[in-house]
Amino acid sequence: MADTQQVDARAERKVSRLAHRISAFAKAHGGAEGQVAYIGERGARIVLVGEDGGWGDLVAPTKEIAEKAVAKAGITVHESFDGEFAAKVTTGTYEWKRMAGIQIGG
Repeated sequence: MADTQQVDARAERKVSRLAHRISAFAKAHGGAEGQVAYIGERGARIVLVGEDGGWGDLVAPTKEIAEKAVAKAGITVHESFDGEFAAKVTTGTYEWKRMAGIQIGG
């Protein structure tokens, strides 16, 4: 029983830390929306898009922890990263140079 409580406490601390980081991102970007994607054994990726077009991501150890964190942070969560949600992302010079470099072998 003690092992289960320890695992639950550890998971809840991780949820709280992620929720804090999500909330900080939202505050810095005038609000935020997100999407949670399972990435296999690594866990789940939380993609965040701010109201100002800024974006970032976090990785949670499990999809359940990621979903709890976005719920605790109180942001809108999308099922997929497409359409109007994806169009909110603002890409800068760095991203365009990086994408061009990948295309030409850089």
